[in-house]
Amino acid sequence: MILVQITDMHVKASGVLYKEKVDTHAHMARAIDHILAFDPLPDAVVATGDLVDAGSAEEYAALETLTARLSMPVYLIPGNHDDRAAMCAAFPGHDYLPAAAETLDYVIDAHPIRIIGLDSLIPGEVGGIIRDTQCDWLDETLAAAPETPTILMLHHPPAGSGVPWLDVIGLDNADRLGEVVARHGQIQRVLCGHDHRPIQTLWAGALTITGPSTAHQFVLTFDEDSSGRWITEPPACLIHRWLGPERGLVTHTSYIGDYGPPQPFN
Repeated sequence: MILVQITDMHVKASGVLYKEKVDTHAHMARAIDHILAFDPLPDAVVATGDLVDAGSAEEYAALETLTARLSMPVYLIPGNHDDRAAMCAAFPGHDYLPAAAETLDYVIDAHPIRIIGLDSLIPGEVGGIIRDTQCDWLDETLAAAPETPTILMLHHPPAGSGVPWLDVIGLDNADRLGEVVARHGQIQRVLCGHDHRPIQTLWAGALTITGPSTAHQFVLTFDEDSSGRWITEPPACLIHRWLGPERGLVTHTSYIGDYGPPQPFN
């Protein structure tokens, strides 16, 4: 199984620029082209939040039009820039999203590896939270299939990034979530967004990976006094390939853009 992770797309309507500088709509179109160029085609795509920039119906309509080109299933979770109601209204065919639920948590059992989505959105806040009720649901859900390899995805990383300004706007109740994750050894990855950088760390016994944005990245800095900056470093996505129970899950970073044709070694 090949799973593509895209994140922090911040899609705006066509012709509208992010912070009057970045064409996130065009970046997303190129990300779609990138995914469709894989051979073989990926089996599914997961989008780990900040799907659009302002949570508007117009932006979600643009995103729906862009992702409609994908022939494989696409699984969405909201980030802090998203709006649950507008997101669900724009994607009525995504019946894995729970109807009229306080949080958009779900399980996908249609692939060799199980996918669990957790909704960490706090409306109006930059940081996120996984509530105790969600932790209880996750604990029961994981306990129901202890032998099934599983990916857990949420927008806000539960582990610290080491970047001071980012860790201030991270995930509340991460310790409680970590207690649940530590009890279930079938979790192959915890996939996140939010930090606009490729970051890997071992958290609660699970490899936790934050994906780079399909548009712009955040500047890597360990300066305690930095309030954060963004930069147009190359857009990218993550490719997670399930090689079976013996070999497990392998993750690659795939850069989006035209960097010239492949070159032979000789």
